[in-house]
Amino acid sequence: MTYVKTRDGVDIYVKDWGSGRPVILMHGWPLSADSWDAQSLALADAGYRVIAYDRRGFGRSGQPWNGYNYDTLSDDLADVMEATGATENVTLVGFSMGGGEVARYMSRHGGKGVVSAALIASVVPYMLQTSDNPDGTPQKVFDGIADGIKEDRARFFHHTFFPQFFDQGLLTQSVSDEVITAATATALQAGLKPTLACAEAFATTDFRPDLPHFKVPTLIIHGTSDKTVPIDASARAANKAIPGSTLLEYDGSPHGLTETDGERLTSDLLSFLSTTSAKAASWA
Repeated sequence: MTYVKTRDGVDIYVKDWGSGRPVILMHGWPLSADSWDAQSLALADAGYRVIAYDRRGFGRSGQPWNGYNYDTLSDDLADVMEATGATENVTLVGFSMGGGEVARYMSRHGGKGVVSAALIASVVPYMLQTSDNPDGTPQKVFDGIADGIKEDRARFFHHTFFPQFFDQGLLTQSVSDEVITAATATALQAGLKPTLACAEAFATTDFRPDLPHFKVPTLIIHGTSDKTVPIDASARAANKAIPGSTLLEYDGSPHGLTETDGERLTSDLLSFLSTTSAKAASWA
């Protein structure tokens, strides 16, 4: 299957690899399902069915004018699950913005079919700095992102956003220059409207009310040097609010863990999946 049509008629591009217990991967902003390829290959080789899809407005999916809010995005996830038949014993894994889709699915759709979840460098529970979220990111930072995109999207992504995303500096080479170039090219596949609208969504959506709905084993992984989604207002806060969750902190690591810490991330995901596989089998 290549495309799934959502309940509001949007075509979602789906990659469906391997066979076995389903693992569904949600990518970060402003990338596509391809950003998960290394992990997808390893998980499929390990005996899992790996489903990764391009969020509406990004990659090869349709670019409608509306629907870039987390209620609709979680509905898209539900539609992908239904269309692919991945409706039981599912593990949801969300990277960065994708963590919000996991959280909203757990509340809006009651976590239907999900037996475990993972939040990787995730925006959950609340990115925006407010009086009751003092560790959050100031609004002016998000305004600067929007301004940079509107002024020169290609330059902003290539010279500002992705170097920080991967912690690429004059004296550090966490990834190759080609990775920065490839990430920029992927980001430019997205429409301008969804790029801006999704940036607003992940910046301003408060997922704190969604967290009590995580009633399954939940793994949280985050880099301590993440400048894109700082760890205090995200992973550490989520770990405190999600009962029984496990937090793995990658000391000194940045945001783009699928590339900068790819082998470690894959190993930790496989370990987590193996510990939840027995429970999933017992519930089948």
